[in-house]
Amino acid sequence: MAFNPIVDAEKCEGCEECVEVCPVEVFEIQDGKSVPVNAEECLGCESCIEVCEPGAITVEEI
Repeated sequence: MAFNPIVDAEKCEGCEECVEVCPVEVFEIQDGKSVPVNAEECLGCESCIEVCEPGAITVEEI
């Protein structure tokens, strides 16, 4: 099973919470926004969703 993390750049506040909580380092902050630079590594654990206060992250099963 594979997962695709998606960040809504309009909602992202660049707080870095997703970067800190992700066990496989999917996210990186670029230009003040979270970017899933290693999306293929996503485990689908949804830890990023839980810490994202503005609700900017979704994870799709692909």
